[in-house]
Amino acid sequence: MSTAKKDYKRITTRSLIEMKANGEKISMLTAYDYTMAKIVDNAGVDVILVGDSASNVMAGHETTLPITLDQMIYHASSVVRAIQRSLVVVDLPFGSYQSDSKEALRSSIRIMKESGAHAVKMEGGSEIKDSIKKILHAGIPVMGHLGLTPQSIYKFGTYTVRAKEDAEAEKLMEDAKMLERIGCFAVVLEKIPASLAQKVAESISIPVIGIGAGGGVDGQVLVIHDMLGMNNEFSPRFLRRYMNLFDGMTTAISQYVTDVKAKDFPNEKEQY
Repeated sequence: MSTAKKDYKRITTRSLIEMKANGEKISMLTAYDYTMAKIVDNAGVDVILVGDSASNVMAGHETTLPITLDQMIYHASSVVRAIQRSLVVVDLPFGSYQSDSKEALRSSIRIMKESGAHAVKMEGGSEIKDSIKKILHAGIPVMGHLGLTPQSIYKFGTYTVRAKEDAEAEKLMEDAKMLERIGCFAVVLEKIPASLAQKVAESISIPVIGIGAGGGVDGQVLVIHDMLGMNNEFSPRFLRRYMNLFDGMTTAISQYVTDVKAKDFPNEKEQY
């Protein structure tokens, strides 16, 4: 028997836990600026992630590591000003929480106070347990992130699927349960076997959001530039492109250039 979908006027961390309990899948997309966030929020997306992927898609860096805390706050502030319904979660960038728990708390407080965001997201399990607990004790909601953790790319040396071996899979399961136990409201699982992701989702009561983790989890997240086809160089198996904006925008811009060169733009109706 299906449960009627609840109409949430504003998504909160509690809303997401209710969605999981009711079997309703959670939608999550990234956004980094006011205009895009307004569109994403208006379309009914439950969670907007201000991801450190801004380092890649907005600034052109090879990895997520270079983006700073100040830059994340700038992007998050732009997003928060646009939203009416979505829950806004902000990535703590590399270097802002790994050194010690006090630094992690200071970084999180800055994000919450200066951007107006609703929660932070952190990569890692038992290694950053103390930092997560300190942030939670301050009343700041935390979303975990396990599996492929892009901030650790130089440690692993590859973006390949994680937790295929038993030992790593077991640790991931233990970390997910630990994140639930200490008070995280959700966890992202990135690029792990679908069977393992489903087991994790069934083993904990908080929502599990997948990216490259199959359909057996409680929700899905994608980078907005990827799913809209603005980036034509990134084609992992888990990505579904819902538009091809790269070609569409290129055609439109090329036509604009042609019209300007041909003195066709502006015409008489397009001037004062």
